[in-house]
Amino acid sequence: MSLLACEHDATDATSSTATGGATTSTSTSISSTASTSASSSTDASSSSAGGSGGASSSSSGTGGAPACNTVTTVFPLEASPHTMLCESIAWNTNPPTSGPHFPNWAAFKTYTAAVPRGFWVHDLEHGAVVLTYNCPSGCDAELAELTAWIATLPVDPLCVAPLQRRVVVTPDPLIPSKFAASAWGASLTSDCVDVPALDAFYAAHYAMATENTCADGIDPLNPPVCP
Repeated sequence: MSLLACEHDATDATSSTATGGATTSTSTSISSTASTSASSSTDASSSSAGGSGGASSSSSGTGGAPACNTVTTVFPLEASPHTMLCESIAWNTNPPTSGPHFPNWAAFKTYTAAVPRGFWVHDLEHGAVVLTYNCPSGCDAELAELTAWIATLPVDPLCVAPLQRRVVVTPDPLIPSKFAASAWGASLTSDCVDVPALDAFYAAHYAMATENTCADGIDPLNPPVCP
């Protein structure tokens, strides 16, 4: 079904299923937030930027907090033409992982208001990882954890200072979980900031897209580009 938008001491139980060309791996994960002496393991996954499914993915977490229910999925790539700026677009996955997008891409930064998906899908095509969240009641502590995790990521040699890496953070009221990560042809959904799973996802999917470039984009919210 198309979605319309103009917009983890605990044992991992991980299972993989292939559905409609997508490879899904489910992990009952535990957030690292409440763990002070936990051990973690990560299973890296890989996907071909030009492939169409079949690649495996996995996630794991740490012990000491409620389950994150993290799911990582690799999807077939959709045709990904440019559309008219601000045009309504239907994607086959939620969150989007490829497909039609706007001619402009969003600047690699953290936003406090929702960036229209058409902008950040273009970021995915440039090898970015986009982190989205859906917290109607707020999630400041978890966002602080997410920000601290981003700061630990390696500097991208393709980026020109002060830009350090291709990462976008934006709220998105349309995602089916509290937190999600998107890359070109892959997604992660989770009920918490699952750091070990994010580590594995980032290692497997960052800079693995059709256009591997770190040229910065525009801030589509300042001033607002789309009504």
